[in-house]
Amino acid sequence: MADIEIKKCRECGNEFSLTDEDVKLLGALRVDTTYECTLCNWKRILSFFVFGRFRKTTSALSGKSIITNFPESTQFPLYERGEWVSDAWDPMEYGTEYESTRSFIAQFIELEKRVPHPHQSGTKNTNCDWCDDVWNCKNCYLCRSLLDCEGVSYGYRTFACKNSIDLAFCFKTEESYDSVYCFNCYRVNYSFNVRDSIESDFLYDCRNVKNCFMSWNLRNAQYCILNTQYTKEEYFEKRKTFDTESFENVEKLKDLFWKNISAHAVHRENYNTKTSDSNGNFLSECKNCEDCFFLDKSENCRHVFRGFETKDGIYTVATLGEKCVFSSVDGYVYETAFTSHCSHCRYSAFLDYCEECEYCFGCVGLRKKKYCILNTQYTKEEYEKKREEIILHMKERGEWGSFFPYSAGYCGYNLTLAQWYFPETKEHILELGGIWEDGGSQDVEGISGNDVPDRIGEVPDDFYAQPIICPKSGWKFNIAPHELEFYRRYQIPLPHNHFDVRMMERFRPLTSFRSNKGRCVFCEKEITHFYPDEWEYKKIACVECYQNQIM
Repeated sequence: MADIEIKKCRECGNEFSLTDEDVKLLGALRVDTTYECTLCNWKRILSFFVFGRFRKTTSALSGKSIITNFPESTQFPLYERGEWVSDAWDPMEYGTEYESTRSFIAQFIELEKRVPHPHQSGTKNTNCDWCDDVWNCKNCYLCRSLLDCEGVSYGYRTFACKNSIDLAFCFKTEESYDSVYCFNCYRVNYSFNVRDSIESDFLYDCRNVKNCFMSWNLRNAQYCILNTQYTKEEYFEKRKTFDTESFENVEKLKDLFWKNISAHAVHRENYNTKTSDSNGNFLSECKNCEDCFFLDKSENCRHVFRGFETKDGIYTVATLGEKCVFSSVDGYVYETAFTSHCSHCRYSAFLDYCEECEYCFGCVGLRKKKYCILNTQYTKEEYEKKREEIILHMKERGEWGSFFPYSAGYCGYNLTLAQWYFPETKEHILELGGIWEDGGSQDVEGISGNDVPDRIGEVPDDFYAQPIICPKSGWKFNIAPHELEFYRRYQIPLPHNHFDVRMMERFRPLTSFRSNKGRCVFCEKEITHFYPDEWEYKKIACVECYQNQIM
């Protein structure tokens, strides 16, 4: 595929290429080009995915008590979600006329800061007040991005999981703890990239295993420790020698586990499964997807960072979207451009928190509207004429081709998902016109996480009432009653750090999206992999050699 144009990113200054396929897909959505490279586009889009700390506040409409992860510094009013979708207020009352002498983006941001937003995303939940972006879930606590889950605490992007704690990017996993990228698992702890496995701890890249410990690259195995086969009786006797009821010892086991993974495990050049004519990482059941990551059941996508059942998308973080460009955390959208947190919208551009709208441009908080610009109603003919006028002005100002600026952010960059994947300094974000949260003062009374009882058997019954100060972040947290019961049931030591700090550390394997050139350790064929040099992985293999060695 030939490059059609070499451009210089106006954000980071690095050169990047737009291929003819990029331009074709952009052009189909009437976007001629982009002024930023892929990484800078992703950073901007992910900075609109709030990952702040949950807090209690009140609805600006009714005074009703609500729980949100928007910080106190958020400029727009917050309404309780049920009130926000009701007829108790009218977002059209905030409408304004477009001023051709001023930047459209500036006018859009002014509108965005005035129009109320819902305190949380998600519907059809029961007892999930301390969550955000959760859907059809029950009894979940301090989670983000869940679907069809029950009894999950401190989870991120988990689907159909039950009765588990500290999961990230897991599907159909139950009674498990501290695991990432696990599918169809039961009672699997401290593990990464495991499928169809049960009653095991410290696994890496294992399939269909049972009663295994501290092992990697296993297939259809049982009673293995450090990849050594034991009889059933030998396994359980040997397993007793690994003390996993002590926090200090579990931390040592984690270090030992990852040292073994680095030195001995065979690492496939990517984590893609059931994928064809595609490149990137963490792709599942995808076809014709170029430079995409964390994408499932999708087709004909380019530079998509996260998605599910997305088709013909480019520069998006979207679920169930088709023909969308520059999309952040949208769902069920069709032929949209430059949108954030929108659902069931079509044929629209520059929308923020809109639902069931079509043929709208530069609108915020609208529901079931048509032919609106800046929350002002027009006829079809007036809308089409003014829309073309605005796009022409935006092209002249270099605004048409870039996602919302950092200045339009809902909160500080450091309280968004972007900071997890693209860590930035306060100084640089402020230079880019963005926002940063300094945190402010907080009550720091409590015991240090370093003073939490080492062994689960030493924890008193009323420990859930004890405030704990995370030694790494200074943030305060508690061990919830249901959480303590879970740890006791499975003899898991209490965590010493804040749940968001634990999640950030757990994210380590999910940040491998920068491609590296290397050679297969077996056949020496040149490969493209996603493992940073500092991870010191010794055995990185091409797909064919990996399958020959492992499968």
